[in-house]
Formats: sequence, structure tokens, C-alpha cells
Amino acid sequence: MAKKVAVVTGANKGIGFAIVKGLCEAGYAGDIILTARNEKLGREAVEPLKSKGSNVLFHRLDITEESSAHELKKFLESNYGGLDLLINNAGIAFKVAATEPFSEQAEVTMRTNFLGTLHVSHALFPLLRPHARVVNVSSFVSKRSLDQCSPELQAKFRNPSLSEEELCSLMKDFVDAAKRGDHRALGWPNTAYGTSKIGVTALSRIQARVLSETRPGDGILVNACCPGWVRTDMAGPKAPKSPEEGAETPIYLALLPEGSTQPHGQFVSDKTVQVW
Repeated sequence: MAKKVAVVTGANKGIGFAIVKGLCEAGYAGDIILTARNEKLGREAVEPLKSKGSNVLFHRLDITEESSAHELKKFLESNYGGLDLLINNAGIAFKVAATEPFSEQAEVTMRTNFLGTLHVSHALFPLLRPHARVVNVSSFVSKRSLDQCSPELQAKFRNPSLSEEELCSLMKDFVDAAKRGDHRALGWPNTAYGTSKIGVTALSRIQARVLSETRPGDGILVNACCPGWVRTDMAGPKAPKSPEEGAETPIYLALLPEGSTQPHGQFVSDKTVQVW
């Protein structure tokens, strides 16, 4: 029987590192691939986990580079022949005091948080084995930002038949509008991070639907989740949750027992399905 393997993106620090550590402490029955774009920091992050019992390995992954995602795919194919758990955690957020123009923030944030997650998914989904779990780390800000969209945009994002191509077009529309400076006039919220996470949550719903249609008997579950407001370099020191607390819901979804049918295609916070 092939050895189980999990991949956690953006895992050299913060929530991603806490997820890897939590999987180790839960006794994950397989190898855990800790990925990061900085090889030195990624390898350093693996060291303190070696005593946890699970086999944690480093592999470089820059989610903004499609070639990097395909290198990881080749590594997984050669060494494991498949994939059992994918946690798309990697992402960025500009600080409130950031001086970069909003147009630049929109383009960079969308390229990383949405398109990066999409690249990794396109590369690794063909490797998903039966009963695999996929967890896309989104944010409560996605729900808040969706509620700030125009009714027309809300209806498009909540359409149960929304396709991946249509979603990508919507994300491009936002970036183009941000570059022109008329995004608010067109019904978009004034947040690059929040809009990118609308994309991540909507993508999760699409992925779940497509997998249910194309691999109906395989028991693969895909969900988006909100870790909460967590004390990380991204969110700052005043956030109420520790990284370990933020990792609880992603780990819960990652370890849903074989035979589970729900949640699937949902947005989950504090281990509870949320209306989105």
C-alpha cells in the first residue's frame, strides 16, 4: 500500500507551521511535506518537528510560479504516486499602512492568494487519491467582503453553477477595475485581500462540485476555512488567537475520517459550517 502524504503550503511559520506541528501531534499516518518559497527558512522550520514522531520533509514551493507547483507534482509522483491531503495555506496581505498603490496591491494579492492557490490545485488535484482531503485557507474577511459587493456581484459569486472560468474572469475584472480606479463604482469592495479570499472560498465550492461530479465514489472532501484572527506576521500581535488555535479548524477538516460526506464545498469557521 502506498505511503500516505500530506502537503501544507506556506508552512515555514505562522498558521502553516502550526498546522504541520498539529498534524504531527495528531499522529498523522504518513509523510508531511512542509513547503515554503524560501528554502533556508523552510529547512530550518523542519528541524524542531523531527522529534514529533511524524516524518516531516521540506520541498520548495512558490505558489506564484506554475513551474514550482509542477516540480512539487513530479516529486510527489516519483516518491508517493499520489496525494492524500492538500492544505493550501500560503498567502499574503498588505499592511493597513502599506504605501503601495491600491492597483499594485490588488494585482499582487490576487496573483498570490487566488491564482497561486489555483496553480497548486491544477498541478496537484490529478494526484488526489480516494478519500483525500483538501483544505483551502480563506478568511472571515471573504464573507464580509462579499457582503460589501453589489447585489449583482453577490449573486454571481453565490451562483451554485459558477464555473472556474467565470470565477477567474471575475477576479480579473476586479484587478482591472482596481487599476482604473473605478472598482468601488462597479460594486467591488475596497479590499484586495478580502476580494482575493472571496475567490478562494468560491473556488473551493467549485472544486467540491466538480470532484463530486467527476469522481463521485472517491469520497474526496474539499472545504474552505477561516482560521480566525491569528497572531502572525501578517495579522499582527494584537490578534486574539495563537497560531495553534488558528490551526484547529484546518486540522479538523484535514482529518475528517474516511467515510465522511460532510462538510464538503463549505466555508467552515471554528469547526462549524458558516452561511456564505
